[in-house]
Parts: sequence; structure tokens; C-alpha cells
Amino acid sequence: MGGLLFGATTAALMVMMINSGLGAVGRDSLRGRPVPWVAVGLTALAVAGVVLQLCWAGAMAALDNDPARSGWWRVFTSVFMQNGGVGGALWNLATLAFVAALAQWLWGGRLTVLFFVAGILLPERIDALLGLGGSPSTDPRNFAGSSGATYFLGATLAAALLTRSRIRKEQALAVGVPALGLLMWCAQDNGHGLVAVYGFALGTLTWAALRWMPRAGTPRAAAEPRSR
Repeated sequence: MGGLLFGATTAALMVMMINSGLGAVGRDSLRGRPVPWVAVGLTALAVAGVVLQLCWAGAMAALDNDPARSGWWRVFTSVFMQNGGVGGALWNLATLAFVAALAQWLWGGRLTVLFFVAGILLPERIDALLGLGGSPSTDPRNFAGSSGATYFLGATLAAALLTRSRIRKEQALAVGVPALGLLMWCAQDNGHGLVAVYGFALGTLTWAALRWMPRAGTPRAAAEPRSR
């Protein structure tokens, strides 16, 4: 029962983030959007990682983020390995593609890449700074997977919606993302929720920086609140 609840809340958080992104982008505008090449590239890397795992039995051992093994590259390559079985891999690939596309349309390609890399590097460091998460994990399930970086990136969609919408229902949806994430962390020790809180915070800080330091190329979604 605990496992089912864990999976249900994790999925619900992702649905909220995607709906936040759709609300910020505008559901009716998707067909007219340009191809999100950064999202295509990130998804292609993740698909390539899965193919590599299928073709090479030693891929996980060589590329995961096992703290018992050396290799500076592991923190990056492990993100493009999947360890949740067929269903988990398909979920991770699909959500990465969707979230990265929405993020690129909202924030632009460069910020999307920066947010994704931040989702790889920052959570563990913030955990250490705040005294959360304890010692490095010894659970092999935590040595690989794209979900952490995807949930971090997805939470920036909620931040984008909150900063550009004046509709209370949309604002409640956006604020609900870090609220549910924090609840998941406290009640379930669910790391997806905690990284979502971090991603939301960084997205909000980024919007504030762009808002007060306007320059050419500022993402429209980050600069202009909307109402209807």
C-alpha cells in the first residue's frame, strides 16, 4: 500500500507540473510553437542511454553514480541511465520530453539547459547544506535515473505560471507544486518532492532576476504576467 501511495503522489506531482506548464504556455498555442530542439536533444540522450543499456550489460556499472566507484562523469551520465524497469523508463522518457519542451517554450533553450544541469548538481549540495538526506545513498535504485532532474525542471514550470498568471485557480495550482512536494518529503521521505521544492525556488529566483534586470532576449513567460 505504501508503494502505491508513493507512486500515486509522485505521478500526481508530475501532472500538476505539466498542467502548470500548459497553463503558462497556453494550451491553444502548442501547435504554433517552434520545435523545442533542446527538449529533443535531452530526450535523445536519454533514449540513447536506454539503448546503450540494452546493448551493453556493463553500461550501468560504468555510468551510474555509485559513490563506491570513482569517475567525475558519473553524476552526469547516470541521469541518462534508467533503473525503473520498462514502465519506469517509458515514464521517465515521456515526462522528460514533455517537461523539457514546455520549459524551452517558457524559459528559452539556454535557461532550460541551465535548469536541467542545476537539477543534476544542486539537490545533493543543498541537502548537505541543510542537513537533509543523510549520508550518500547505498540503494542502487538511487544511482541512476532522469526523474530527479526532470522533477526539478518541471517545478520551474509552476514558478513560471505563478509569476505570469493573475488567475487564482492557476496560482493555486502553481503554489500546490512546492506544497505537495514538501508534504511528500515530510510524509514519505520522497526525494521527488524535495527536488521539486528546490526547482520551484530557483525558478522563482530566476524570474525575479530577469524581472529586475531586463535585457534583450528575456523570456516572455518570465517577464510578462498575464490575466484574462
